[in-house]
Amino acid sequence: MEKREIEKRLTAYGEYLLKQSLIPRGKEIFYIIWLRRFFFNAHNWKGDNWEDTLAQYLISLKNDPKIADWQINQAEHAVRLYYQNFLSQQQKQPPRHNFSTSPDNNTRWFDREKLVEEMRQWLQVKQYARRTEKSYLNWCRRFINYCRSCKATMENERLIFVSPELIKNFLAQLVTKDNVSKSTQNQAFSSLLFLCRHVLKIDLEDMEKNLRPKTGKRLPVVFSPDEIKNIFSHLSGTSGLMLKLIYGGGLRLTECLRLRVQDFDFSQGLVFIRSGKGDKDRSTILAAQIQPQLRKHLQQVKQLHIQDLNSGYGEVFMPGALARKYPKACKEFCWQFAFPSHKLSVDPVSKVTRRHHIHENTIQRTMKKALQNAGIVKHGSVHTLRHSFATHLLLSGVDLRQIQDYLGHKSVETTMIYTHVVKDLRNPAVSPLDMLSQMTTQSDQMT
Repeated sequence: MEKREIEKRLTAYGEYLLKQSLIPRGKEIFYIIWLRRFFFNAHNWKGDNWEDTLAQYLISLKNDPKIADWQINQAEHAVRLYYQNFLSQQQKQPPRHNFSTSPDNNTRWFDREKLVEEMRQWLQVKQYARRTEKSYLNWCRRFINYCRSCKATMENERLIFVSPELIKNFLAQLVTKDNVSKSTQNQAFSSLLFLCRHVLKIDLEDMEKNLRPKTGKRLPVVFSPDEIKNIFSHLSGTSGLMLKLIYGGGLRLTECLRLRVQDFDFSQGLVFIRSGKGDKDRSTILAAQIQPQLRKHLQQVKQLHIQDLNSGYGEVFMPGALARKYPKACKEFCWQFAFPSHKLSVDPVSKVTRRHHIHENTIQRTMKKALQNAGIVKHGSVHTLRHSFATHLLLSGVDLRQIQDYLGHKSVETTMIYTHVVKDLRNPAVSPLDMLSQMTTQSDQMT
């Protein structure tokens, strides 16, 4: 597209924004700037339609440390308004490159080799967590394999047929054949919903409400204080310290693993959780009982960090764009993981040799072994310590809102599940069988 033609389109687009009042008054110039940047850089990216190019355009903006997240959202809105609103009134929008539409508009074919990669790009643009990205891509691949098993393919299986009915059948098979749980079915549907909204552009209509199974309420498993003491008597070392920290502050396992040295405030007795579930920060209790052991542990971590620096390593993974904003911070001790791994490893993304945190399987195995040694037959795990933390605080009279802040729950209704457990522990009813035996005993004494 020539420069003159681009400026002509931008002028018409600006007039359209002013006339339709789709955005706040005065923001039109910024929308034109983002669209101009999109047009003049479109040749740098590969793609046969504007949505492919847009995904790569947003990734390039995300990699620029000078551009904020709200600016990236504004740029995406500017491009989408141009193609989906402005051009729809000017001309018929061209079909996507990776599917063909039949005359009845019910048959759609997609290039399966491009689906997974395009979905990965959209997940990164939307800044989904690494684990969520991995899970959603796995469900995308499983759905593609299901389409292939249903012979919904053509051109040597390069193109796959996708329809709302096929998605419905795939979810039904998960329940009838694979016998998955309701939470797994919800996860599969969420991933396919993301795929349809952002990649396939298929409208699922009422399927969004009808295909989500309702999960029942389950009471959490909770250890009694005596069981906690019994478990901790079989723990030692770094793993034991981490499990005590989880119980003492109600941490999730991944939150404990990702703690940095600077996240501990010994003077106030607090632990700061950064970018927890829902990308939220919070603070919780740092138990006084483990502070001496934790100080000693951090001194050992410092010595290990000094050894890494002397060996030419010592870098640590930095979240977000902090690596570019603070290029030297990755070697500072305050940014190091509080519970580092015993060996160096290569980052699969950046290919840099670093010392990551302890693997979660190590802590899970330690907890399982401690339960066996303690002779506890409850179906407990590391997360049960978090449930026990909340329940024991309720038993000691701590306010429910305060516990909600410690746990990082978005809604107090989530925290209220522990009130049902406390009710059973605090005022247990006497069984009629026990009452019958007591009456029999009293009757025998009277005679």
